[in-house]
Amino acid sequence: MSNKKHIIVMVFFLVVGKCMYAQQMNLDNIVNEIRSKHPSIKMYDADIRSMDEAAKGAKSWMPPEFSTGFWMVPYNPSLWKKGDMGATGMGQYMIGGQQMLPNKKKLNADAAYMEAMSSVEKEKKNATLNELINDAKQFYYEWIILEKKLVILEQDEKLLDFMIKNAEIRYKNGLEKISAYYKAKAALGNIKNMQLMFESDIKEKRIRINSLMGRNAMIDFDIDTTYHINDYSSVVFDSTLFYNSRSDLKAIDKDIHITFLKQETERQSLQPQFGIRYEHMFGFGGLPMQYSLMGMMKLPLAKWSSKMNKANIESLKWKADALQSQKEMMLNEYSGMAYGMRNEIELKKKQMKLYEDNILPALKNNYKTMQLGYEQNTEELFMLYDAWETLYMTQLEYTELLNQVLKMQVSLERLMEKK
Repeated sequence: MSNKKHIIVMVFFLVVGKCMYAQQMNLDNIVNEIRSKHPSIKMYDADIRSMDEAAKGAKSWMPPEFSTGFWMVPYNPSLWKKGDMGATGMGQYMIGGQQMLPNKKKLNADAAYMEAMSSVEKEKKNATLNELINDAKQFYYEWIILEKKLVILEQDEKLLDFMIKNAEIRYKNGLEKISAYYKAKAALGNIKNMQLMFESDIKEKRIRINSLMGRNAMIDFDIDTTYHINDYSSVVFDSTLFYNSRSDLKAIDKDIHITFLKQETERQSLQPQFGIRYEHMFGFGGLPMQYSLMGMMKLPLAKWSSKMNKANIESLKWKADALQSQKEMMLNEYSGMAYGMRNEIELKKKQMKLYEDNILPALKNNYKTMQLGYEQNTEELFMLYDAWETLYMTQLEYTELLNQVLKMQVSLERLMEKK
């Protein structure tokens, strides 16, 4: 009974292990994991929260100032007391406070500036997310291509194994030349070597995708190998498309807006500032209590005190112009790159169609014909091997062409910021 329990437990863990190993993720699952768990996204979220929290104090007043101490007190303490003839003493003890009254427009300008600061970080976060997601797409599609190449190698391994075993039988009976047999043996070794390389590349893609998902790099999983080639032939890559999609262009717009808001804070800093000061004095030796109530005003408009603010306003104006020029330069670059990529994709798709409709079917039929002739002893092994080699190399060429199309598609979607 104990042995049966052990067997059941072992089977259970084998089944669980199998299920864990067979975990399959599609591209949407991977993208969602990146959005929620990548450390750089969390970093941007914390920075944005930090700026938003700081902006809550933008409308704070200047702190009140308090003072206390002796006021106009003689050094001679005997003069503090009331005189014999009824004269009051000299000196007072004073308490006082003052408060600068904020300019409402200045507070509003400061608040608008600080509240807008995080908007740039939000766009930078989206731009970073775009890079991470499209990196994951690149690794994902490369993994799919490697899986397709492994399938081709597995099929070709069987074909070569058939050739080798058949040639060995024929050679024993004196019906086959040995040279083509050794070529087939060497080709089989090369296929096994390529299988090891592709399997290692798949492990590397798995590690990279795990890292992008913000989890242990060695977690094992498989991917859904379905893919879709999008059609961008009718898309117009104009300013509207990129302004609406590219986060880096939006970030520049936000920077320009913040520059104007900062200019406004500098302008408001040139406005007069008002304050109030109150002081209360306790007299010595019968001197009556007294008070002082005064208004205060700062005049930053004076020539010697306004230079810095005016210089900052002029500097920010030119900064906004520079940012606008940068945005236009980037837009022109993106538009040209997008049209070039689309042209390249369309060319590759036409080449793939030629492979699918003409080249690969003809080579497959050629191989089948050679195989039939070889089985009927009308063709020799080296002819069959040549037909196989041509088909094998062309299949890999087609797969590599598909790889290029998917890679160009990822590059175009990265440029369009299509997540």
